[in-house]
Amino acid sequence: MTIVLCTWGNFIEGGTEEALTLARKLSDSQGAKLHWLVAGGAAKEAAALAVTHGVASLDVIDDPALGGFQPDALVEALVQYCGQVKPTTILFNQTVAARLIAPRVAGRLGAAVVMNAFAVAARDGGLDVTATAFGGDTNVVYRLQAPLNVVSVVTTTVVAEPAAQPGAPAQRTIGVDLAGVKERFRVVSSPKAEGPRLEDAQIIVSGGRGLGSAQNYDLVKQLADVLGGMWGGSRAIVDDGWIDSSRQVGLTGKITRPGLYLAAGISGASQHMAGCSAAKTIVAINKDKDASIYRYARYGIVADCLEVLPELIKAARA
Repeated sequence: MTIVLCTWGNFIEGGTEEALTLARKLSDSQGAKLHWLVAGGAAKEAAALAVTHGVASLDVIDDPALGGFQPDALVEALVQYCGQVKPTTILFNQTVAARLIAPRVAGRLGAAVVMNAFAVAARDGGLDVTATAFGGDTNVVYRLQAPLNVVSVVTTTVVAEPAAQPGAPAQRTIGVDLAGVKERFRVVSSPKAEGPRLEDAQIIVSGGRGLGSAQNYDLVKQLADVLGGMWGGSRAIVDDGWIDSSRQVGLTGKITRPGLYLAAGISGASQHMAGCSAAKTIVAINKDKDASIYRYARYGIVADCLEVLPELIKAARA
C-alpha cells in the first residue's frame, strides 16, 4: 500500500506540515509507505520537512511546463505519476488550487474523491473520511474502499507533529511527458496580493457587513495597521465589492491560523469560521448577542463595532 501527499508550486503552502502529520499517521496505521510528491520549485524546502515527518520517499517532478499554475499540465503530471507509483490513497492539502486539481485527478483516475475532509482513518481495508457538509453546518463520514481514493484535507483542526523516528527519505526525480498538453483556459486577470500573505499573518483584523458600508471598513484597516497585522473580511463584503477576493477569509477564501483573529461585524457563519477557527484567540465585536461568532470567540464585545473600533485604535496607538 502507498499513500501519496501531493504538493506543487515554488513554496510550501501553509497547512502542509499538518497534512504530512495526518498522512504519516494514516500510513502508520495501514502499514503503508508514505510518498510526498512535490511538483515545482519547492523541492529543497520540502526535503527538510520530509526528514522530520517520516516520509519514505520524496518524489520530485521538475518540468518547465509546470512553471506558474498550469492546471491542465499539473493534472496530467499527477495522473502520469500515479500511473507509475500506483498509490492506494492520494491526499491533498486543501488550498484554493487543490479544490480545482483534486476532483480532476480523481476523475481521470476513476477514483472516489472527498473534499473538505478533516480526519482520515483506516477501517476494514478502506478509509473512514470525516468531512464538513452543507457549507460546514454538519459533518459526514464517508466510507471509501480500495483500490484508489482521493482526499482533500482542510488542516485547521490538525496539529503538526514531527515523526517519533525522523529519518532521511529516499529522493528521486519522476519523469513525465507534458509536451502534448495545452492549457484550455487562460487567466487574463486575477487578484494580486502584494506583500505578506494573509495565510501567514499572526494578527488578522476582519470585517463584515455589520460595518454598514465600504467607507467604514477603513476602521478595520487602521486597526490592523496599528496592531502590526493584516486585514481581511467575509465573503459577503467581497461579493459587495468592498475588498478584493485575495483578502477573503473562509471556506472559499483563505484558510488562516493566526495567533489573534479579531472579527468586527461578522456573524460567524460556518463558511467563514472554516477559515479562521484554527486561530489561537478569536475576539468578536457584534451588537447581536446571539451571533454565532460568540460560540467560537474567547473574548466578545456585544456592541456596535463602529463605536468600539475607534476606541481600540486609540488604545493601540497610545
